[in-house]
Amino acid sequence: QAIILVHWLLTVWGSMNYLFPASYAWGNFSILAVGIWAVVQRDSLDAIMMFLTGLLLTVLTDIIHVSVFYPSNDYLTDVKRFSIGMAIFSLLLTPASCYFVYQMYRERGGEYTFNIGLIRAGQDRSTYEPIDQQDASPQWPDPSKAAPHPY
Repeated sequence: QAIILVHWLLTVWGSMNYLFPASYAWGNFSILAVGIWAVVQRDSLDAIMMFLTGLLLTVLTDIIHVSVFYPSNDYLTDVKRFSIGMAIFSLLLTPASCYFVYQMYRERGGEYTFNIGLIRAGQDRSTYEPIDQQDASPQWPDPSKAAPHPY
């Protein structure tokens, strides 16, 4: 909840001077809405994973917004400096937020690695033998039974 509150405040301050386009505010506020969903749905791994993915994507989009729309020194007023400073502070704080959100993901039962679906982790099940079937032949001969004589 603190992560969402801090990023909400920094996003409001970062977009208060209309220095950045509307995509800055829409992108950050929509990810914060997903974060609210992740807080409300405490048992949902999808919600926390989408919030983490969204935070990682906002790092990229915030870098693009700050680098493309940074004004020259002639047009920097105090309000614009404050707005840009808060956007940069939000950008610098986002990796720490991602770390804490990832810890929450693991607390909710998420795996250490992300499963994309291309690689299957675990045992190879191709040589699986069920143990509940009685008619399955044993792998090793029973030593109590005598082996037939070859002659």
